[in-house]
Amino acid sequence: MVQDDIEIADDIAEEGAAGEERRAHGHAGPTERLDRVLARAFPDLSRARVQDLIRAGNASLDGRPVANPSAKVADGAALALVVPPPLPAEPEPEAIPLAIVHEDDDLVVVDKPAGLVVHPAAGHETGTLVNALLAHCGESLSGIGGVRRPGIVHRLDKDTSGLLVVAKNDAAHKALAAQFADHGRTGPLEREYVAIVWGAPGRPYGTVDAPIGRSTINREKMAVVAAGKGREAITHWEVEETYPGADGTPLATRVRCALETGRTHQIRVHMAHAGHPLLGDALYGAGFRTKAARLSHAAREALAALDRQALHAAVLGFAHPRTGETLRFESALPDDLARLVAALAAG
Repeated sequence: MVQDDIEIADDIAEEGAAGEERRAHGHAGPTERLDRVLARAFPDLSRARVQDLIRAGNASLDGRPVANPSAKVADGAALALVVPPPLPAEPEPEAIPLAIVHEDDDLVVVDKPAGLVVHPAAGHETGTLVNALLAHCGESLSGIGGVRRPGIVHRLDKDTSGLLVVAKNDAAHKALAAQFADHGRTGPLEREYVAIVWGAPGRPYGTVDAPIGRSTINREKMAVVAAGKGREAITHWEVEETYPGADGTPLATRVRCALETGRTHQIRVHMAHAGHPLLGDALYGAGFRTKAARLSHAAREALAALDRQALHAAVLGFAHPRTGETLRFESALPDDLARLVAALAAG
């Protein structure tokens, strides 16, 4: 038999990794087949799957590659099996309504509604912006990397609404990706968001310059981390309007945030770090939920109906990848956020 001391090598954390190498030591009679031994060692894999992996050259016996599933395993033999990461399913076109702000032969600018995931991933294989764009663009997509698909150069969180640009061909994808990687430091890239935050900053404008990395406490969250531990992240903010509570003290504020970098959850993390998390942000503003009791009845209802973080990508500007012309688009607050702002302003 094979003992249960199966060790898993470095796990696959990065996209494009070669695979997960599993190791075991065989204790078997001289007539025990390799596929039987490995199937018993790794019960989450079917014997047919194990046989396919062996034939594909993903197995080794005492450090030597072996492609024969019926190869005999000697007592104490060292076994290894590399299990490649599953290939993502090719997204299918889906007729999902889109608000197209601009479209030409090279790109599409979309005003994304809250609730729409940008790219297929585990748990969201369908119903995404990519699925919708495949249906909308059809044959006009010349493809990215030889595949007929839209080129995603930046993303918005599922529950963040607003402007997003997507490439329709390789050349546009490369040029747009370079602009986003440069963060607008040498070009016209512009990204501004409207956020509704708890409390009121003590000054009219400011900058949060704090690196962001994965939280060590909750892997679903990002967090401000020590210098050298995360990626550079810079958010500039400016107060647009402050909303008082019933006692007259500032309760919430509408701020405009401009990104100098583009990290995951950047505005949400930075504003929470500054002591002003976004209204409706269950992930980064959970400790501020009790403040809702100080809102007016209409504002409480509007916040409950929002059911997402109060964040909207309101401005997007960039150089056209083919012509070099500076394009700039603006998006008004969607109805759910507009109702919240109106209720807050009414007091």
